Amino acid sequence: MLDIFTQEKRSQIMSRVRCGNTKPELKLRQVLHGLKYRYRLHSKELPGKPDIVFPKFRKVIFVNGCFWHQHPGCKKAALPRTNHSYWEEKLANNVKRDAATIDKLAKIGWATMVVWECELKNLDEVTHRVEKYLRGCQPT
Repeated sequence: MLDIFTQEKRSQIMSRVRCGNTKPELKLRQVLHGLKYRYRLHSKELPGKPDIVFPKFRKVIFVNGCFWHQHPGCKKAALPRTNHSYWEEKLANNVKRDAATIDKLAKIGWATMVVWECELKNLDEVTHRVEKYLRGCQPT
């Protein structure tokens, strides 16, 4: 995939990419709200600053973008053809950091779930996965 924008324009576009309160994250929060679960957002006290935190249950959910976190087997995770080595290294580092974060959370007694951006197209399936993950945790 060749980039159709100039380097300056691409930089401007990329600077507008948000870290929190993304559309996929908001969709999942709607699902959780519908299930009557209470949660915290982006806890700075935990490794990786998880998107959704259930402190009472020691469980977290990360809502990952397929491209940025390289969802295995997803067509949205394709590497750009321009500046290929840069993107390959950058995204590989994201994947390593994600794995290290999940490991750190496990070591301090927190369970982790990852919901991928593309999975949120099927809200019924995501709802089922979340309910299964939170089984035994009473909504308030």
